Amino acid sequence: MTKSANDVVLTGIGLVTSLGVGQAPHVAMLGADNAPEVTVDRETCAPYPVHPLPEIDWKDQIPRRGDQRQMENWQRLGVYTAGLALDDAGVKGDEAYCSTMDMIVAAGGGERDIAVDTMIVNEGLKRSDREVLLNEKLTTELRPTLFLAQLANLVAGNISIVHKVTGSSRTFMGEEGAGISAMATAYARVLAGQSTHMLVGGAFVAERRDILLMFEAIHALTRDEWKPLWDRPAEDDGGMVLGTAGTFLVLESRAFAEARGAHIYAVLDGVEGDRGKRDAGKFEARFERLFSDAGFSGNAGDLIFSGATGTSDITSREAAFLKKTYPGAALRGYTGVTGHAVEANFPLGIALAALSLDKRKAPPPFNGPSEAPMDTPAKHAAVTTVGLQRGEGVAVLSADE
Repeated sequence: MTKSANDVVLTGIGLVTSLGVGQAPHVAMLGADNAPEVTVDRETCAPYPVHPLPEIDWKDQIPRRGDQRQMENWQRLGVYTAGLALDDAGVKGDEAYCSTMDMIVAAGGGERDIAVDTMIVNEGLKRSDREVLLNEKLTTELRPTLFLAQLANLVAGNISIVHKVTGSSRTFMGEEGAGISAMATAYARVLAGQSTHMLVGGAFVAERRDILLMFEAIHALTRDEWKPLWDRPAEDDGGMVLGTAGTFLVLESRAFAEARGAHIYAVLDGVEGDRGKRDAGKFEARFERLFSDAGFSGNAGDLIFSGATGTSDITSREAAFLKKTYPGAALRGYTGVTGHAVEANFPLGIALAALSLDKRKAPPPFNGPSEAPMDTPAKHAAVTTVGLQRGEGVAVLSADE
């Protein structure tokens, strides 16, 4: 690989999934003989299994209890993993670095106050003046940070407050496409020299009944029993198992990173995203173009980290395309062990790929015999995320040698 001062490199990884907090539990599965034990909660949101939030001591990254209290878990998780990334990059508390650091967050609509929602519905069954009732509850029951749901850009705002990241800030909102746009924009800005150092990522909490309701409305969710990603049943096209996850990454230009002696996990060679119709082979044609534009060769020994949803039609089409187009590359469906993290799904896959390249350890097959074992560590990896209904993203990474 020819090195350039303009290379976009990953120098910090903050990571939380149901597997655990920080890099250690995720690195531990690399090079293992078997897939990690999957953590699934079948009770909290029954009949829908979810990959839950692990136990976290929030004060490790959000020391002020007042800051913790005014956030819900979605915000806490984003701020916490952003702190992990800054710590890992060796820049947390560095005022000169953080004050000039740009930030891009992938966010959903924010957590709702389920208790207030329930109160309004229950009282609405007893009253006919529901407009008056709604205004009463909006003015008396909601905290100032809520407008029925928390503002999407509160994660970025609280990262700025808690970690003093006060360069430019952008928030992309809306499912998998938000994560794709956040990563693609961060990559493009660093590559073009518009930013020397960037914090980018997102967070998603699966144990949210409002989110589950939206996905169940289109019959996307697995019911009752968890199964490996590629083996989920086709009834009603269900198969999605949501996973709580937070991932933030520190991206820098190579020149900037090397000037401060930073550890480089991997090089981002390309990030591409698009959306469009999926009928009549249009999905496969678009996917092929994204892989090509991102610069993936797919040689023997390369890795592909798939962020497939698990829903039968589009997941089976993605798997068929990858196996046909890149038969020498080893496929790993990471959402089979972490769950699908929606807005945070793409950054999550990129983090796992970067750790694998950095540690020179291949992950075990995550989802049984559908995924071939690897004897040697990969030097190149691709990461995919495919939106449940729209949007595809591809990122390509290389080991820094």
